[in-house]
Amino acid sequence: MLPPGSETWPELWPGIREAVILSLRVALVATLASLPFGIATAWLLARRRFPGRAVLNGLVHLPLILPPVVTGYVLLVLFGRQGPLGAALDQLFGISLAFRWTGAALAAAIMAFPLMVRAIRLAFEAVDPRLEAAAATLGASGPRVFATVTLPLVAPGIVAGAILAFAKAMGEFGATITFVSNIPGETRTIPSAIYAFLQAPGGERAALALVLVSVVIALAALFASEWVGARVARRIRGAA
Repeated sequence: MLPPGSETWPELWPGIREAVILSLRVALVATLASLPFGIATAWLLARRRFPGRAVLNGLVHLPLILPPVVTGYVLLVLFGRQGPLGAALDQLFGISLAFRWTGAALAAAIMAFPLMVRAIRLAFEAVDPRLEAAAATLGASGPRVFATVTLPLVAPGIVAGAILAFAKAMGEFGATITFVSNIPGETRTIPSAIYAFLQAPGGERAALALVLVSVVIALAALFASEWVGARVARRIRGAA
């Protein structure tokens, strides 16, 4: 049903649908691609002491402190067509990130990475090292201990970190619009679309629709996080 008084709704609906689908794709790719790096980084920060640990911790959390536009500008300088990394990717592999949806996924992943790492790191720090030591005394190798003991115990933290990263990626605006602009059908995610609709006459209803969609997706993600976390916790207690 069309909103009352929305004469331009049929014309605006394709843009709304494109923004929602693109946002889901960007957030999912950003979360899945950064999850292995998030687990590894969280483990390093939680379990290892090494030179440069404070520097690594600072770099991981830097996107939370810097204005998102600064992060987007740095990405544009590095991964733009004339940037050192962007030019190398283009020449060697034919990959272009600037002004593409893949660039939006990269920007979203970087902005969401600190939240993911923090949640997973807290989960690693909450695991009793004596459980891992007991498994090692029974003859299990380091990788086997990590896969069969540590990883299941930190699974709720991994789920929480992934959900937080997904939600952050869905709402990322500043770094994304700076790095990949606001191209309809290519880089216009939900936040960018809301901004664009609010700048156009008669776009307020479309912007409101996207706001409601964002709320629904965020609530669904939170409920899914609680459900998965509770289920994993029950399985861990049952196996203990």
